This record gives sequence, C-alpha cells and structure tokens, in this order.
Amino acid sequence: MVEFASLGLAEPVLKALAAKNYKTATPIQGKAIPPLMEGRDLCGIAQTGTGKTAAFALPALHYLHNNPGPRKGGSCRVLVLSPTRELAAQIAQSFRDYGRFLPFTVDAVFGGVPIGKQIAKLRQGVDIVVATPGRLLDLIEQRAISLADVEIFVLDEADQMMDLGFIVPLKRIAKLLPRKRQNLFFSATMPKAIKDLSTQFITDPVHVEVAPQSTTAERVKQYATFVNQKEKQALLTLTLKNETIERALIFTRTKHGADRVVRHLVGAGIEAMAIHGNKSQSQRTTALQAFRSGQIKLLVATDIAARGIDVPGVSHVFNFELPNVAEQYVHRIGRTARAGADGISISFVDDEERPYLKAIEKASRVRCEMVPLPENFLAEAAKLPAPAPQKENSGRDGPRGDGRGRPGGRPAGNGGRGGEQRTHGAGEDENRARRPRRRSGGGSVGTHKGAVQRTGGSGGGR
Repeated sequence: MVEFASLGLAEPVLKALAAKNYKTATPIQGKAIPPLMEGRDLCGIAQTGTGKTAAFALPALHYLHNNPGPRKGGSCRVLVLSPTRELAAQIAQSFRDYGRFLPFTVDAVFGGVPIGKQIAKLRQGVDIVVATPGRLLDLIEQRAISLADVEIFVLDEADQMMDLGFIVPLKRIAKLLPRKRQNLFFSATMPKAIKDLSTQFITDPVHVEVAPQSTTAERVKQYATFVNQKEKQALLTLTLKNETIERALIFTRTKHGADRVVRHLVGAGIEAMAIHGNKSQSQRTTALQAFRSGQIKLLVATDIAARGIDVPGVSHVFNFELPNVAEQYVHRIGRTARAGADGISISFVDDEERPYLKAIEKASRVRCEMVPLPENFLAEAAKLPAPAPQKENSGRDGPRGDGRGRPGGRPAGNGGRGGEQRTHGAGEDENRARRPRRRSGGGSVGTHKGAVQRTGGSGGGR
C-alpha cells in the first residue's frame, strides 16, 4: 500500500486529502501519480470506481501549485474530456474537493444547460475545465475558449467516447491542442480502435492497468431469472415489494423503457426516478441528488446516463434487460460491491437474451445462480395496479432544451453534443415485435441476505 504522504504531493493537496480522511492510495493512484508528477504521458486501463479521477486530479493540482501562472481570459491550463454530463460534473467536483486549499478555479461545461453563463465564465478565464466534447466545440466555435494554453490534457472513458460516436469531435479537438502538453488517456478497455485513438493524443506513455474486469464480477452475488419480456415489469415490482433494498440501480436498454418502469413502480406505490438523455439537465441532477441523498432508493437508468455515477451504498443492481455487450454488464454490476461491501445483481432474461447471458458468464468467468419465477406469479401479477400516468413535459425543457441557446440546435442525445445516443445493437428499437415465449416454471422467491434466492423449482428451466 502507498500512502499519499509518501508521494511528494504539494502540501495544500495533502491537506485536502487529510480533510477527507484519505490516507492510502488505490492501486491506480499509486502507480499513476509518480510518473505524472514527472511530467510523463500516461495510458491507464481502469474501470469506474478504481479511483482514477484522483489519479489524474491530484498530480494536475500539484503541477499548478508548483507552476503558478496568470489566469487568461478564454483559456484553461487543464482540460478534461468526459463522455457524459454526470461524469463531467462529478470530476469537476473532485477537483474542487482536492483543490479546496488552492486558488484555482474549476468549471464543468456540458449540454442540457444554457450556454450563455458558461461563455461568460470562460471568458473571465478558468484554470481547470471539464467538458463534454460537443459542448466544448460549441464554445470554441463561439470564441468563448481557446485550447492554445492547455498544459495538461485528460481524455477519460475513451471507450465510452467511441461508443457515443465522439470520434470525429475528438479528432477535431486533438488538432486544436498545443504540441507541448502532458497527456493522460484513460479507458476501461483497450481494443485496437481505442489503441489507435490513443496514438493521436499520447507520446511514449507510461502504461498502467488495474482492476481486471473479472474482479468486480467475482465480488458480486449474481442471480438470473428466465422470464418473458412482457412479464418483467411484474416480476420487478413484486421483487421490490418483497425484498429489503437499501439502494438499487435498475438498468434498461432504452430511455422510454426507463420511464415506463418508473411509471409502473410509482403506480404500485414504489418511489423511483429515471435518469437518461431525454431528461433535461435539471431533471437528471434532481434525480441523481435524490438518489445520492437517500430520498429515493431506486434509480432507473440507461447505460449511457449511468456511466461514471459513483454513489456509495448501492446494495442491488437490477438488469431489467441485459446488455448485448458483456463489458457493459460488468460496468453495471460494478455500481455495487464498492469499498469491500457485498453486492447483489439480479438479471431478468427473456429468450432472446439467453445468448447475452452466456457471453456475460464467459467474459466474467462467473455463473449466475438461476432463480425460478415465484409461486402463483401470474395471479400475483394480475393484482398489481395500473402504471401512473405519464407526466407532461417529462422530457427536455421546451424546444431549446438542449441548452444551446439557439434555434435548430441538435438535441444533446445525438452523440456529438455531450448527451446520450443509441449504442450499437443496444436494443433501442424496443417496439419490435416479439414472439410469444414459454414462461419459466415452478418455485418461489425467498429472501436470503437481501437477495432473491431459489427455494424450489427447476432453476428456471435452464
């Protein structure tokens, strides 16, 4: 174990860490901070939850402290690119926390909010800017910011950037950065496409890799139930009524699907909120704050909107629909079992999703325990109340809800502007016809340490 005090960080940074009672560095922090303090470029392979934000924020603040310079209007010295609004806001807050005893300014800029205030603040000059690619390019086009003075550049969640279609904006941004700068490149995975992208940003980097993907999966108790797609909502509602849930994330493939799940839960008297790209930024922020504070215990999310969300105390992750990419499943269940706590993942699997489950089990090297449907499931499902009515204006705030402040601006969900878009083959066409399926039979659902447990039946007919 490496203690922060031994890394040679500036005294104000160490003071901020002590105020948060942080003494020991995580593996990626211990490996990344020393070469970064030497000015080296770095390529880091690490998932959300490994502490990588501090791995780049602490040495960046250390550098600014040791290399003071005037704050120039319309520029920044540290630039961090993030794929989503929530992650950008979270990174910016981390910089503020770690830099609380330093005089540097931090600003997060992303779509979904009015651009005018962002322009005004940037023109005054900001030391550290955390941005989504699309909104950053908007600000560059409006001459609100120049990248000519960037000294440290961080590209976070590179694989998610590519999934969201940010490759073209990233290449544009790369051409606007100065040649002399320090570069940090982080990704949860490193396929060839990501490796090719990295060559445009980093030179002779130090490579750091921590937390293999199987690690999280092995710490989470994983359960699965075979169930028809149309019966999933009833199963989720009944499970939530019968289980002790401290705090749970529920993942759907689509934005409309997330809203539909919330309406059914609310109709059944179960409080929940949704977070996805069709929500206005204020709605997304409200939902996340309510979930973080414990005001609500259930947050229904799409994969893109949930990327980077780090909320402690998540006891359960429900996969209302399985992702068709095994790595995405690992990201989902990684929201639980944090800091040594136990975590539970419960997946609802219809016939079309069985190949996804096999791929997930192969990639994670963990086999899900099969749980049959509860006894009298159809009878209990028939008793459930109707969903709550759909609220008006449940999406973006008005015709300019993308926050661009100009007519005709593309919605933030188009993949190039700091929002959410469809991932390849992620099941966004939720209205496609589905053939009837046989229902899994037998058994009942019981409770064992807060998990759904098989108490009878044939294991869902697997």
